[in-house]
Amino acid sequence: MQIDHVELFVPDRAAACRWYGEWLGFAAMPQHAEWAKTGPLMITNDGGSTMLALFEGEPQRNQDVRGWRRVAWRVGGEAFWAWTAKYRQSGQSLDGPIDHEKAWSVYFSDPWGNALEVTTYDYALVTAAQEVET
Repeated sequence: MQIDHVELFVPDRAAACRWYGEWLGFAAMPQHAEWAKTGPLMITNDGGSTMLALFEGEPQRNQDVRGWRRVAWRVGGEAFWAWTAKYRQSGQSLDGPIDHEKAWSVYFSDPWGNALEVTTYDYALVTAAQEVET
């Protein structure tokens, strides 16, 4: 039917929940709070259709890639541009926007080194905005 969740390892689940909340709109899911006692802290930004399962542990960081390499979120063109500007203003590292000829993406990592991406298929809107900015 759909992807249910992606598991991420972080050294501090509460800190990760705050970071994912601030930058990607995630919040802890009260209906899964009991799992956090011995398992993952489940967070979502869309009412539970897609979730991240935060486990305490050593994140992948710059180790050789194993398992999933990156998690990407799709947004509309205006949200892409607004989010990119806000993230840059925070002083955090951001690679892009990268032109994929029918989509635009920016690449970044959470504070624990997990690879992330925000992408949009509103290609014409972002292309026009990119041309105005340069």
